[in-house]
Amino acid sequence: MADKYKGKLAVIGLGFVGLPLSVTLAEKGFQVYGIDVDGRKITSLLNKVSYIDDVSHERLKDAVETQHFIPTSDFGIMEHVQSIIVCVPTPLKDKNPDLKYVESAGKEIAKHLQKGQLIILESSTFPGTTKDVLLPMLERADMKAGIDFYLANSPERIDPGNKQYAVTQIPKVVGGITSACQKAAYDLYSQVYDQVVLVSSAEAAELTKLLENTFRFINISFMNEMAVLCDDLGINIWEVIDAASTKPYGYTPFYPGPGIGGHCIPVDPLYLQWKLQQSQKSSGFISLSDQVNDKMVTYVAERTKELLGEKTDPKILLYGVTYKKDVADIRDSTAVEVFETIAESGADVSYHDPFIPVMTFHGKEYKSIDLTEEVLKEADIVVILTDHSQIPLDLMAQHASIIFDTRNVTKNLPDAESLFRLGDGRKV
Repeated sequence: MADKYKGKLAVIGLGFVGLPLSVTLAEKGFQVYGIDVDGRKITSLLNKVSYIDDVSHERLKDAVETQHFIPTSDFGIMEHVQSIIVCVPTPLKDKNPDLKYVESAGKEIAKHLQKGQLIILESSTFPGTTKDVLLPMLERADMKAGIDFYLANSPERIDPGNKQYAVTQIPKVVGGITSACQKAAYDLYSQVYDQVVLVSSAEAAELTKLLENTFRFINISFMNEMAVLCDDLGINIWEVIDAASTKPYGYTPFYPGPGIGGHCIPVDPLYLQWKLQQSQKSSGFISLSDQVNDKMVTYVAERTKELLGEKTDPKILLYGVTYKKDVADIRDSTAVEVFETIAESGADVSYHDPFIPVMTFHGKEYKSIDLTEEVLKEADIVVILTDHSQIPLDLMAQHASIIFDTRNVTKNLPDAESLFRLGDGRKV
């Protein structure tokens, strides 16, 4: 690429990964063209209104007004940049990888690919995606990877809602199709991140992300299973976890909840499982963990009914429908699945979530209700599904008839006959 394109990048996909990355790159002095097919996102960004909690309106405003960040739906702009970073979703379809967004981005890049450009896939995916899916789409007779253009994988490590680490403080793993590709990606990311970790191949980089999330998936699922077992055994799982955590070596605490939601932890292991199955292999740990995770929604719904006893036509109030604390995202949220399961049983169910004012499913719109003394008193049970920071525990404790806490957020409240926790071993 000519020197005039140096420092110009395109980021494809402006979601929970692409937007924070784009603004961070802009703040580092790059000129970033943020590309997304969703016109609503582009309009919002051009109006300097952020839809991602991790990017403040002020940061976005500064990036847009200085023209270091230019949102657009025009893929043609890729012909005028030095590097292209792909941050599109990689969802599941019937528990199999759905690469339609990666493939769509690859087709657009192929149309506009210029000699000397660097392409990096950051989307979480199975080992071999960069080499076996993207590379054939980009290479042609006059364009060879490692010579005419550069292709690498660097899995995103964005943790929505995490205030402890800035994007640039999280080490960046990089693997290239060739050594020249690896060097090109290193040269870019070393200008942005405090540490760049090089691995031997794109496949190793892809597997690194899947290993990280599979580790969490298996351990959280194990704790979910232990919580269910503790209810049967009459032992408090939270007490046991706290006691085990006093060991200074050989133990890492994980915590149960109403199932593992979101678009990473419950998804990435199934990408790995799918890849293994292509060679007639499988991971027993992943398979069992997936089964346990699927059962948790039903268990929480059934435990809620059990706590209500013989109550007819109960009013059930759910606190929190997002998949994670302090994040305005209900994609693949098990809290929403609990809502749906209870609603489909015919119960009168409502919810409060400070981050989700309205949600719709099965053609019906539900609105977050205000948590007032009257609302809490009218509910027969309050089920805590998400541990948002602003949860009004004292108000709940004073006015709720029964509290069922699936997150142990009430751990500092005095024990009471009306307070139950997931896995606390208490019999009704």
